[in-house]
Amino acid sequence: MSKSLTRRRLLKTAAAGAGAAIAARVFPAPALLAQAAPNSTLATAVIGCGNQGLVSVNAAAGERLVALVDVDEGHLEKTRQWIAEHHPELKQSGLATFSDFRKMFDKMHKQIDAVFVATPDHTHAVAAMMAIKHGKHVYVEKPMAKYIAEVRTLAEAAKQHRVITQMGNQGHSGEGIRRLCEYIWAGAIGNVVECYAWAPTGRGGVGGRLPTKPVPQGLHWDEWIGPAPYRDYHDELHPQLWRSWWDFGCGSVGDWGCHNLDGVFMALKLGQPESIEAVEQIGGSNERFPLVNVICWTFPARGNAPPVKVYWYDGYRPNTDPNIKDEEGNVAEKVQNRPPIVLELEKKYGRDLKNGGTLYVGDKGVMVSGNYVGSPRIIPEEAHKAFPVPPKTLPRVKGTHAGDFLRACKEGEQPSANFEYSAALTEMVLLGCLAIRAGKGKKVRWDAAAMKCPDMPELDPIIKPQYRPGWAL
Repeated sequence: MSKSLTRRRLLKTAAAGAGAAIAARVFPAPALLAQAAPNSTLATAVIGCGNQGLVSVNAAAGERLVALVDVDEGHLEKTRQWIAEHHPELKQSGLATFSDFRKMFDKMHKQIDAVFVATPDHTHAVAAMMAIKHGKHVYVEKPMAKYIAEVRTLAEAAKQHRVITQMGNQGHSGEGIRRLCEYIWAGAIGNVVECYAWAPTGRGGVGGRLPTKPVPQGLHWDEWIGPAPYRDYHDELHPQLWRSWWDFGCGSVGDWGCHNLDGVFMALKLGQPESIEAVEQIGGSNERFPLVNVICWTFPARGNAPPVKVYWYDGYRPNTDPNIKDEEGNVAEKVQNRPPIVLELEKKYGRDLKNGGTLYVGDKGVMVSGNYVGSPRIIPEEAHKAFPVPPKTLPRVKGTHAGDFLRACKEGEQPSANFEYSAALTEMVLLGCLAIRAGKGKKVRWDAAAMKCPDMPELDPIIKPQYRPGWAL
């Protein structure tokens, strides 16, 4: 079987998991790369260089990096220094820098083949759409966008402009998610009826907006705000804590959901849920996400597969067990918010199921995977060793997730985490945000075709946003 056919098969599998109405297809490259050129070098640009953005810089610098964009001049300078240390072969004399990605596209879009977007969530869609409309291949960190309407618009635009796309859910290129699917599809634990995912992080807060402060030197604040409602600068936004704020991030579920729910979504071929509910919340406000969340998605039967409930746990809750100590031997003030069933399995089998992962509960057994869908195993270990190892039916990715995107750009084939698959996964994650916003104990019915919550029109603004002038899609 040819490489192209094996990739088409994987894309069809992903499309089924996303509930797609059409079969996945391999799109030709845009005009600027009209013919596949596997040995060519791509002209790359990176939008957002700080923190996770350095991963994109590293990938882009392995090609021909021509532009960097960041609203923080300090980030740009540190990135140049990092490139000089880690990619001394890259001549920086021709490397352009900008604080506004709109100006980069205006000035040099003809010089760019592929764009990496690693900005805060609220600017993902605007930056990615501008790249797509210019016919550029685009890699966007997770979540693919902040709003469901943006996710759908990006996916449709990518098809229309026939560009290569990838979302930064790095585990989707790993061995783990493929082994998980192959085990579950082989009947390793029977029909899966419940899933529990938990995250190794906590976001959110309590109370309202913090006092205004002067904008730090070198930070282009209007460009940082981008399409979001304008506010004066205050603490806990740039450069890292923006995920906790409704206007700019998607909380812990947006941070880790695209990783630890990826295996659930693909292996169970979930499609759209019937309803979503915030089962528990601690903290939060109109400005900030809660500090602790438990979310439940209810999915209907799919073919021969039964209905399934998917639970999400994040944050750190107050500790009520005096036997749990901190690193200094004192009674811990907080403990990670993990599913009770995970704690029970750890105690029963003497396992450490770590600070993040996913549990799959079937009618014949249970499996667990770690962060990024890593190392899936049947529990107990004896059961895993006793189950016949299923054949490897899914094609494997060679190299890194970002490297697979760059390869796809050159060969003209979509990678497996392209926007057709990733839009549907991201939509599931963002529906979790809708449930959080609706409030504890309020079941949110979802009309996917109308893109509305029929009983809660007050949620419309976090389904489809209003943009500041000059920043619309």
